[in-house]
Amino acid sequence: MPLVRALRWTPCMGDADITLRHLVRRRPEDLVRALVPEGRPVEVLGWVDSQVTNIERRLDKAIRLRIDGEPRVLHVEFCFALRDDVPDRLFEYLGFLFAALRLDAHGEAVPPIESVAVVLSGRRRRLPTTGKRCIAWPGRPFSGAHFRIDAVYQRTVSELRARGSVLWLVFAPLARNATVAALRTIVAEIHTEAATAEERAELYTALLVMATIDPWGHNLLKELVMMVEDKEEGLLRRTPIIGEMIIEAERRGEERGEERGERRGEERGERRGEERGKQQAIAELLGRLFARRLGRRPTAEEERSIVERARAIGPGEVEDALLDLEADALVRWLAEPLRTS
Repeated sequence: MPLVRALRWTPCMGDADITLRHLVRRRPEDLVRALVPEGRPVEVLGWVDSQVTNIERRLDKAIRLRIDGEPRVLHVEFCFALRDDVPDRLFEYLGFLFAALRLDAHGEAVPPIESVAVVLSGRRRRLPTTGKRCIAWPGRPFSGAHFRIDAVYQRTVSELRARGSVLWLVFAPLARNATVAALRTIVAEIHTEAATAEERAELYTALLVMATIDPWGHNLLKELVMMVEDKEEGLLRRTPIIGEMIIEAERRGEERGEERGERRGEERGERRGEERGKQQAIAELLGRLFARRLGRRPTAEEERSIVERARAIGPGEVEDALLDLEADALVRWLAEPLRTS
């Protein structure tokens, strides 16, 4: 089966969130540089890695900074779209974050916090630059939280390139003026600027995941796959979240070749094969995330629980649990009966 056929991929925020959060943890400076006002000296001190004990939740979407010598915290949330629940989720996270920072402060002032929602798709009309969640009574003074909105999908390729890092180049397929020619240049830039083969694979993975979202209907995924394969043959097959999906889809394609007479059945089998390959790739990625968190591979029962939960509640929810829960709480969560309602 041709590689571009194997990669017909339904967009999923779980895929995007896993890929982007892994990428930005390696490049926090590049993330911060675009989200902090220009012309101000910024020092990245590291990711907030605290825990609110009574909820056993890790807080690793926020970065400790020093701006003009003063402590600050930047909270960044990637959002598939600016849905109605986004303000609620950001406000909830801020409560957890403030509680954790207050515990770490040991009586000192909690650093000021700013939240940014990086939005990957949505309406064509311009999104506002700020959002809010108000919890005050009607007619009373404001109480709640404001947050900034960075609608990367409404940027141009030039605007993303101007952010000065290959990190922001991976969002180019989302740009409102993305074209085959522009992406060919982006692929070449990533190939040149990536420090290692591993980093290049991660950047190309993110680039392809962004192309599956396709908020403007550019339909550039097939061309992008061919560009990446042309630049470095075999790279996609060695990339976990994509490579395993390709292998499984091709295997299923060979099986279908024996029954080519029934075209409709073949198409249904192709879709099932691609979906199974995608699920296996996600399960393997979540298993590696488990191993990084706990220092060991999941047991057979834990692996089965990860797969079942990814199918039932979505890979994004499972990935959040793997990142947010402390080790003991994570093991207990996987051992609990699955509740889907």
